Amino acid sequence: MATEESGKLKLNRTMLGKLLVVAVIMFGFGYALIPVYKHLCEMLGINVLTQSDGTVTYDKNTQIDTSRKITIEFDGNSQGPWRFRPTTSSIEVHPGELTTVLYEVVNTQNRTVQAQAIPSFAPQLVMQHFKKVECFCFKQQTLKANEAKQMPVVFYIDPALPRNVKTMTLSYTFFEIAGTQAAK
Repeated sequence: MATEESGKLKLNRTMLGKLLVVAVIMFGFGYALIPVYKHLCEMLGINVLTQSDGTVTYDKNTQIDTSRKITIEFDGNSQGPWRFRPTTSSIEVHPGELTTVLYEVVNTQNRTVQAQAIPSFAPQLVMQHFKKVECFCFKQQTLKANEAKQMPVVFYIDPALPRNVKTMTLSYTFFEIAGTQAAK
C-alpha cells in the first residue's frame, strides 16, 4: 500500500511539473504576441497610432459652426430628500462643440436612496438637436447617507439647429425611485 501511495505521489508530481511547463509556455507565448502584433501592424499599416516621424497632428474639427453661439441655460429641480443644482447657470457654445457641465446633488438624509433624473428642453424643438454623449440621466444614481456627488453631462448641439434659436434651457428633474428606499 505504501508503494501504491508513493506511485500516486510520483504521478501527481510529474503532472504538476507538466502543468507548470505548459503554464510557463502559455505565458511566454502571450507575452511574445505583443511585439509580434505591433510589428505586423506596422508592416501592414493598420492600427498605427502615431506617424512614422513621431509627430502627431490634430485636424481642426470642421463640424463646429464658429459663425454663431447658442446660450444654454441650466436648471435643476428636485423631488426628494436632496439638494440638486447645476454648478453653472448658463454657458455659450458653438454648435458642434463638445461641452461638459456638472450638476451637483447632495443627499440630506441619513439613509441611502436611489434616484433618477429626467431631462426636459425649452423650446421643445431643440430636443432633437441636443446630443448627449455622457449623462448621469442615463442610469439610476445611488446616493449614500449625506453623500455629495458632481455628475457630468457631456454634449454638443447639432449644427443643424435652426439659426433662429439663440437660447435654450436644459432642465433636469431629479426624483427618488419608488420602492427602493433602504430599510431603517
